[in-house]
Amino acid sequence: MNKMVLLVYNEAIDAEVMEVLEGCTMKNYTKITGVFGRGSTSGTHLGNDIWPGRNNILYVACAEQQAVRMLSCVKELRKQLGREGIKAFLLPIEELT
Repeated sequence: MNKMVLLVYNEAIDAEVMEVLEGCTMKNYTKITGVFGRGSTSGTHLGNDIWPGRNNILYVACAEQQAVRMLSCVKELRKQLGREGIKAFLLPIEELT
């Protein structure tokens, strides 16, 4: 079964995220940069003087086995980076055309 891995992370760690995920066999993805948001542990990122910083989003459609491996890689990265901010979400793909 195919899955969608959704990653939301602080733009400051983009190079680290991309390096780790490429090492986890991620080949195809869609990246959206410079997004705003607020998380309970990551804080508010609105790209202004009061709430500096922005996030990036990665969408990765892949086989379930690859998704599990990516989630494991993200867990390891979170241990290394501490509070820098990266979240991973696993979603089902009902149809792939």
